[in-house]
Amino acid sequence: KPDELAIEAPFFGKNIQSMLKLGRAQGVAMAAGLYRGIPIFEYSPRKIKQAITGNGNAAKEQVATMLMAMFGLHDIPKHLDATDGLAAAVCHYYNQNIDTEEEKPKSWKEYLSKNPKKVSGKE
Repeated sequence: KPDELAIEAPFFGKNIQSMLKLGRAQGVAMAAGLYRGIPIFEYSPRKIKQAITGNGNAAKEQVATMLMAMFGLHDIPKHLDATDGLAAAVCHYYNQNIDTEEEKPKSWKEYLSKNPKKVSGKE
């Protein structure tokens, strides 16, 4: 059983259909995590790229190459989107021991408990 769930935050791209499909998949993953009581951590694509390559504007090829080097992999995945999940997990691992001055919620569960009106839609 996983202890935590790291997910890439949605971003606005040019392809609307891809965005809708990605949003649905992210929603299902988050719902499954909430159902199981697993804390969910969300990272922007820029933060993930920064954590892996040191450059928040890195290309998918750069992220894949760095992950291959980190884990001793020899074959670049046919679809570079396959590395996104691993990159989010590594980013989360790196961010677990970083102390921040801001009091941000540590999970979606904590965020929702502090912002109940966001769930009910009655703000």
